[in-house]
Amino acid sequence: MSTYGQLLTDGIEQLSGLEYSDAALEAKELMGLAVGKDCRGTEFEELMWQECSESTEQSFFDLVVRRLSGEPLQYIIGEWDFCGLHFKVGRGVLIPRQDTELLIDIAVKLYKNSDSISVIDLCAGTGCIGLTLEQKLRVSELTLIEKYTDAFEYLLENKLALGSSAHIVKGDVTDETLTEQQMQADLIVCNPPYLTAADMGQLQKEVRAEPVEALFGGEDGLDLYRAVTRLWKHKLKEGGALLFEIGASQADEVMQLMIQHGFRDVRVKKDYAGNDRAVIGFRREA
Repeated sequence: MSTYGQLLTDGIEQLSGLEYSDAALEAKELMGLAVGKDCRGTEFEELMWQECSESTEQSFFDLVVRRLSGEPLQYIIGEWDFCGLHFKVGRGVLIPRQDTELLIDIAVKLYKNSDSISVIDLCAGTGCIGLTLEQKLRVSELTLIEKYTDAFEYLLENKLALGSSAHIVKGDVTDETLTEQQMQADLIVCNPPYLTAADMGQLQKEVRAEPVEALFGGEDGLDLYRAVTRLWKHKLKEGGALLFEIGASQADEVMQLMIQHGFRDVRVKKDYAGNDRAVIGFRREA
């Protein structure tokens, strides 16, 4: 019978063949799920020399097999951290990523001194952007819009888990009728699908497990930027901001698109790795 330490070592060895993976981190996360404890801290270190049961060993290696098959770690665990908050995730919804935390930083810097702001989160997915802003800013009104049923279920679950007062809407952000029904906002934020056709052919195995509709943005990746900029600019209050996440090579196209639609002070922001990751612009005052 193996000790927990031996089991962890075996798991790391098996997972080490995965591309773009931290095998040690992933093995500890899967061990934690099998054992029912946080295996990243000192609590697990106390177990390292103890023998584990056959059922725990089997549970752990069943999880390793799922990971090796290409299932994302986040889906296996069933939740993931974003800006220090926990969001439920699973098949059918985009996994929150650290790159997207840049949008939170931008919005917080912009509105940290505001007594009250209204926010619309388009293509909301898990709701990680809008729900996090609600926690960090004085948000008086928050609307989160998501089209797809599986993602919408996670959005609802995360709203309830965080005790949010957000208004959630199941609908297509390219639907002009839906747009007309929404409030005017100080901030509209959107992380749309932005991968190109070429990008889709080069995806990592685990990314291919995420929903295509949350990834593919049309032949050039810009379909949703065009639709959102055109339809939703009228839903910004004067001086309000439209904030997009973008692909690393899309800054010029998205900035030009926003300028053509009358936005001012349009600028690009880089992520923590130095890649272009966000574009923000402001509605001109009448």
